[in-house]
Amino acid sequence: MEKNYGHMQIINLASIADNCREKWANFTLSRVNGSLVRLGIFEGEFHWHKHDREDEFFFVVSGEIHIDLAGETVNLKAGQGYTVTQGVSHRTRADRRATVLMVEADTVNPRGD
Repeated sequence: MEKNYGHMQIINLASIADNCREKWANFTLSRVNGSLVRLGIFEGEFHWHKHDREDEFFFVVSGEIHIDLAGETVNLKAGQGYTVTQGVSHRTRADRRATVLMVEADTVNPRGD
């Protein structure tokens, strides 16, 4: 389920997150100069994947997430961000529901390459 928002309007992250009943969801909030700003709702774990041509930035709005990389795990709490470099295999997971802003090129396949 993805809802696209245009420019020149207020986007209420809390309302979008509160109305989402899925454990894993991805909403495109805005397109900015060839990049997408997305809101992710994370609960549980996503599959291992990579993006061959694009970097991916994660910023935790609420909750906590873990980004598993080969040989290490990055733990992010609310107010923290991290960029996964293109071509790096990773998976995201959250023990409890988390809301995350993501910034990535508009060419990225959200499920990985």
